[in-house]
Amino acid sequence: MVKVLVVDDSALMRKALKTMLTDSGDVEVVLARNGEDALDVLGREKPDVVTLDINMPVMDGLTCLAEIMREQPTPVVMVSSLTERGAMATLEALELGAVDYVAKPGGTVSLNMADATAEIVAKVKKAAGARVRAGGSLTARLRRQREEAAAAPRLQRRSTPGSTRSTAESAADLVVIGSSTGGPALLSTLLADLPADFAPAVVIAQHMPASFTGALAGRLDAACALPVQEVTALTKVEPGHVYVARGDADMVLTRRGGDLVARPTPAGSQYRWHPSVDRLTASAMECVDPTRTIGVLLTGMGDDGAEQMAALKARGGRTVAESEDSAVVWGMPGQLVARGGASQVLHSADITAQVLAWA
Repeated sequence: MVKVLVVDDSALMRKALKTMLTDSGDVEVVLARNGEDALDVLGREKPDVVTLDINMPVMDGLTCLAEIMREQPTPVVMVSSLTERGAMATLEALELGAVDYVAKPGGTVSLNMADATAEIVAKVKKAAGARVRAGGSLTARLRRQREEAAAAPRLQRRSTPGSTRSTAESAADLVVIGSSTGGPALLSTLLADLPADFAPAVVIAQHMPASFTGALAGRLDAACALPVQEVTALTKVEPGHVYVARGDADMVLTRRGGDLVARPTPAGSQYRWHPSVDRLTASAMECVDPTRTIGVLLTGMGDDGAEQMAALKARGGRTVAESEDSAVVWGMPGQLVARGGASQVLHSADITAQVLAWA
């Protein structure tokens, strides 16, 4: 039985969320009207997961989230509007420690809730098993972890035979990154550690709706020394630049007149998640030497990216899977490890250093 605390100032929304969750089976729901009420209920009920609205009176969702992460770390799924303002607030929530987010049905709840039910139920139940640690925001935790890593070797670091290469063999032209649940905040931290003279191009497939990926690219650009942009049209891929796939679609790499270009393309029906990490990685191997390509598969549910990054390693590329002890959800990287496709399995605090060593 999963206990869920639903926090929303709308009585109608509270009722709708309670109904969909309890009707799914094996879920107990408790309710709160605002952030202040939620903190009181949280202390009494000890829920497994919290759904949290952003805009509420008395205490808003972001303030409440910060208190939850500080006082009683619990998996939180934000219930967000798919607007530019909602996207920015949601990304801030993810950096504060929220596990995931779902779109808040717009208009009349009864007309929109059926379409959102499956996603909300799946994400809430999955979040109940997500890894959440005390100690503030993800950025602060990773900073501390990097300091600890510098002082002592990490015990969880593993490598596969042949993963150590000479300096000449280690040059790279391209880094492909895939992530989903828990990924946005981690991307911000990892990219912030790349120096301004980082040579390879970086392409990113983060599972998100189209209304969020532009905001994500903007936040990454502000946090990173490298230029970051969302790919919304045919775009030449330049060394030392970062390219984010547009949400609700896929991004593929190809050659045009000898230049490497990124192209947005409609979501392929043969791929379950979008933007597809598998599709991006497969296209990269067709136009960039796999031995000069690095694949990084971060936290996320499912197995997107595992098949093609394993193929990348088999063709001489180097790959990193985020380790189970740091991933919010060890689905995608876990599947890469299960396929024998990870050159390195690393704690999130160690990933950028390994990419820099290879690149």
